[in-house]
Amino acid sequence: MGDWFQRIVDLDATEEDAERLGAEIKRWLIERGVVVAEEDDCVLGAETGNRPGPHADEVIEPAPMKDWTRLWTCGLDVETGRTVFDGGQGEPQAAICPRCTSRIRLVTDSWEPIDEAWEPFATAIGTWHDTGAADITCPTCAVPVPLREWQWADDYFAFGCLGFEFWNWPRLTDAFVREVAERLGGHRVVHIEGKL
Repeated sequence: MGDWFQRIVDLDATEEDAERLGAEIKRWLIERGVVVAEEDDCVLGAETGNRPGPHADEVIEPAPMKDWTRLWTCGLDVETGRTVFDGGQGEPQAAICPRCTSRIRLVTDSWEPIDEAWEPFATAIGTWHDTGAADITCPTCAVPVPLREWQWADDYFAFGCLGFEFWNWPRLTDAFVREVAERLGGHRVVHIEGKL
């Protein structure tokens, strides 16, 4: 069956600002009743998180499962620090160059990685995680492009220092994702959905 997650990733938060911004958004979500203030063991990958609050239904699409808030894994985790956020199971289908819009296919029709296409991206992801900077030269236009500027099919990857991870929540509304972006000072955000 597995666990589903959604991440709202801030693409503009710096390492220096991530803790403060994460705390501000979490405080706003608690005040609004989207999550409760008390923390417990309700998320994966962290010791504690915040369970849905009495107004969680205001930020989600209609829930297909009646008592989704009763799931053991059902909470918010605020992640700070340089992080490679991904879509969980599977592989990214393609990367799109922001300069020439070429679509670099990364898997075959049977979902096998295309090693020669994937290798420069895998190397750059490791370098970015370690240093905070990495470029990939586009095989089509031959222009070096920072990793964080590449686009990913199905928004599979996002590279940032601040993410809000919702475990087993129904789909967050687009309006709520935009509201979080506004609360972050108009920062660019990506909404990633995935499964473990």
